[in-house]
Amino acid sequence: MTTTDPDPLDRITARTLAHYDAQAQSFWAGTRDHDVSQNIEALLRHLDPAAAPHTLLDLGCGPGRDLLTFSRLGHHAIGLDGAAEFVAMARAHSGCEVWAQNLVALDLPAGRFDGIFANASLFHVPGRELPRVLGELHATLRPGGVLFTSNPRGQGQEGWQGERYGAYHDLERWRQLLVAAGFIELEHYYRPAGLPREQQPWLASVWRRGPPAR
Repeated sequence: MTTTDPDPLDRITARTLAHYDAQAQSFWAGTRDHDVSQNIEALLRHLDPAAAPHTLLDLGCGPGRDLLTFSRLGHHAIGLDGAAEFVAMARAHSGCEVWAQNLVALDLPAGRFDGIFANASLFHVPGRELPRVLGELHATLRPGGVLFTSNPRGQGQEGWQGERYGAYHDLERWRQLLVAAGFIELEHYYRPAGLPREQQPWLASVWRRGPPAR
């Protein structure tokens, strides 16, 4: 990982999204068959089944794989991505509404969603911007709404890996950020399941919207 002095936010966003736009077709081919059912189930089991179907935001939806799953399960799923190629692919693959927004310039309606599925997306948000972004996610959830996150874990390192920018947090730091934003932890686990911890690079966690942070 190449860590440098802080880059301008627009440069981080533009360069990372340009990478995904350029690699959109190969990304789809490489990820379309990934099994993330454990993560989908982790979000849904904390939502009230009596209130289904739920309104869900797939944050960083990519080409739309999980949007299609949520839709087939009967939920009202909306995607969001900053890469134009992914937005077009997600609309075509899922038939769902997809918003073209990047993660550091969100424009989200207040109290709209029962759940947010942030699978392999929030690690692209620079650490200095995370408190603000998490606060915006808190605000777009309905009272008692649920946020799922899954990110590659690390020890606080942050910077460029090739053409993508990432921030890699351990559980303790991730907890601090989410609690400060007004979330209550429901559970966490490491992926892939059934492997020694050193072979589990992904940290997944589930959070309920609590009172707004003061």
